[in-house]
Amino acid sequence: MTRTQVAIIGAGPSGLLLSQLLHLHGIENVVIERQTRRHVEERIRAGVLETGTTELLVEAGVGARMLKERLVHDGFALGFNDRSLRVDLKGLSGSTVSIYGQTEVTKDLMDARVAAGAKLVFAATDVAVSGFETAAPVVRYTHAGRTEEIRCDYIAGCDGYHGVCRRSLPAAAMQSFERVYPFGWLGVLADVPPATEEIIYSNHARGFAMCSMRSRTRSRYYVQCGLDEKLEAWPDERFWDELRARLPANVAEAVTTGPSIEKSIAPLRSFVVEPMRFGQLFLVGDAAHIVPPTGAKGLNLAVADVRVLYQALVERYRTGRADALERYSDRCLRRIWKAVRFSWWFTSIMHKFSDDPFAHRLQLAELDYLTGSKAALTSVAENYVGLPFEA
Repeated sequence: MTRTQVAIIGAGPSGLLLSQLLHLHGIENVVIERQTRRHVEERIRAGVLETGTTELLVEAGVGARMLKERLVHDGFALGFNDRSLRVDLKGLSGSTVSIYGQTEVTKDLMDARVAAGAKLVFAATDVAVSGFETAAPVVRYTHAGRTEEIRCDYIAGCDGYHGVCRRSLPAAAMQSFERVYPFGWLGVLADVPPATEEIIYSNHARGFAMCSMRSRTRSRYYVQCGLDEKLEAWPDERFWDELRARLPANVAEAVTTGPSIEKSIAPLRSFVVEPMRFGQLFLVGDAAHIVPPTGAKGLNLAVADVRVLYQALVERYRTGRADALERYSDRCLRRIWKAVRFSWWFTSIMHKFSDDPFAHRLQLAELDYLTGSKAALTSVAENYVGLPFEA
């Protein structure tokens, strides 16, 4: 049996970041992960970081490589009607975003935790949490054929949408809100230079498309596809042709094609569970909420949860006061629902939901309205770079 102060379930970026921040404040913790370390480090995910996210990575002592290698973007573009509209993030909101892949964030965090001699358990099976409604929670798991038990003060559920923490809660104790979108994103990663200096989101009658990047030599592109699509039906040549067909002509001409090094289809959904605290168990990141990738809020919302939780735990162990822990759910959910709203709105104006030409004309009208409204563009910019934290 092991004793620790905080047991963290999940070694994704939120779990590792929470572990690192707690470590810096002298709070003992153990991280338990069902996947192997290699699997965790190689997962391809988001790449747009809000300023608040980069600041917390620096505070955690894992921001040096990110600050050196990131691409700082002052804006992004909206494509429609064979034209593009630039949203001046810095000019409208005073802030920027950074392009730095979640895979790289995870590697930086992993390296820092390993260097510090952190207790990290990978390839754990049969993970179970119990006793979180009492003052003595317990985490049990099997590792290398042995059943292990950890007693702790608090459990942080950073184990994602399919993780054990939320599934261990009584259904009557929580309320779930969900919207499933009738399409997915087909994404391709390729070692080719980006078509544009900044990200472009494109609305087209054939469906949504997006040009993004991970570096100056690696690009990430997406096209909207049906939920029943199969990867084998999308050879590289078909993908590149479809991508260029959905972009403004000048952007399409700038696309450099090449062999894909990763290809995947991701369904889109919005999901929120309330509350996010159950006794001594706290849900963090995807365990509590999912947003469509439109607007790049997923990782940033998870980091925002970590920020609130780690500060509350530090206060608890320094002063004995639990006020901030009691406010954890309410503080996080206020920010989450605003991000859910923005992601839903952005998704609704950029994607093809049906063959109804009326609906498409309304989307184009809204995008055209943005062209002439500084107030509307300011709202878009403020939400995209990340809303301020509230007390």
